[in-house]
Amino acid sequence: MKEISCKLLVIGAGPGGYVCAIRAGQLGIDTVIVEAGKPGGTCLNVGCIPSKAMIHAAEEFEKVAHMAGGSSPLGISVAAPVLDLGKTVAWKDGIVSRLTGGVAGLLKKAKVKTVYGWATFRDGKTVAVETETGTQIIRAETVVIATGSATVELPFLPFGGPVISSTEALALGEVPKKLAVVGGGYIGLELGMAFAKMGAAVTVVEALPRVLAQYDAELTRPVVKRLAQLGVEVMTGAKAKEIKGDALLVETADGKSARIAADKILVTAGRKPVTEGWGLDQIDLDMAGKFIKIDDQCRTSMRGIYAIGDVTGEPMLAHRAMAQGEMVAEMVAGHKRSWDKRSIPAVCFTDPELVTAGLTPEEAKALGEIKIGQFPFAANGRAMTKLGEDGFVRVVARADNHLVLGIQAVGQGVSELAAAFGLALEMGARLEDIAGTIHAHPTQGEGFQEAALKALGHALHV
Repeated sequence: MKEISCKLLVIGAGPGGYVCAIRAGQLGIDTVIVEAGKPGGTCLNVGCIPSKAMIHAAEEFEKVAHMAGGSSPLGISVAAPVLDLGKTVAWKDGIVSRLTGGVAGLLKKAKVKTVYGWATFRDGKTVAVETETGTQIIRAETVVIATGSATVELPFLPFGGPVISSTEALALGEVPKKLAVVGGGYIGLELGMAFAKMGAAVTVVEALPRVLAQYDAELTRPVVKRLAQLGVEVMTGAKAKEIKGDALLVETADGKSARIAADKILVTAGRKPVTEGWGLDQIDLDMAGKFIKIDDQCRTSMRGIYAIGDVTGEPMLAHRAMAQGEMVAEMVAGHKRSWDKRSIPAVCFTDPELVTAGLTPEEAKALGEIKIGQFPFAANGRAMTKLGEDGFVRVVARADNHLVLGIQAVGQGVSELAAAFGLALEMGARLEDIAGTIHAHPTQGEGFQEAALKALGHALHV
């Protein structure tokens, strides 16, 4: 049995873990990272990156299919396109392997030792890793838990056969003719819309009264409209029950029973923290529900043990984990660091896309009087030229000093505005700062400036 000692041990090489290890290595800390699968975690291997690749392929296919119908306003007509999903998946896999290889290279460059295998705590300073060559014991002064999250399995719809998770959905050999999606959150709608564009007949089953319930109804309205245009049937207030033959049985909002014929049933009922199988019972950490409890510097209840990313709760976002990982590495190196979580932008890659940063209008109203400025993309020249007039940018600010509290947008390609939104909140911008910044014309980003002008009472283009 081999033994190694280090100053910092990171368990999990997802976005939080690998960023933490790289930064620690850059700061000269003797660091070891343990990973059971491939570097990059869920995000790089079976989540954010591969899903965006498939979404882009679906968008391109749908564009060409639209042109083949002779109904393109751009005056372009083509022969009917054919999709080879196997080739699409191979292209997606190529991107994934380039990125995971890149992460492995960056860890090596930062002089981080990577151990592949499953880690289990023996005590607060020691883990045993089951590797291909046997058990390795690692003793560390400081440990960072970055074990991430996993897909939630429904007991009445266990994975296997026609029931798939997002992981299997991203590796299908062909487009299902009929796809039932259980769960109308961001994962279900991102993938459901992509498969609808590829030619699947899609039905979404959502237990809540509306899809994308974590966003306000005004923001999601353009997405709901687009779902209808794509022929996606949305059943809200409906509960999936079981599989019967080649169909999914559903209890509808009015208590009746419905049968949805489906080749594949994609279950996207959320994600749960990975807190089992790595010896949590050996170290007795305080929990916050099913998540590991941390303070605002990612410290757990045990001295010398930090936790970052999805295992610590919502929002389960890769960029949150990365920010936490970087902070923890710097603190271990003795730097004075804190973490400002005021602005963690969240992006939903539906069609159109959604972005939220900071407080919603409802959350802001609870703090006092506010001003809201909203600018529609229907009045934006660049959006018109991209056939993307649906949607808007909305800015929420305090009424007294015009401090910006939150920014939301829905529209084609608005994910790229997330950087500007986050920057404005991080720097404590006021409405006047955004309104006084000269935005390039013609761009969709002008909608941000116009929304701020609107909140100040003098929008120019609406």
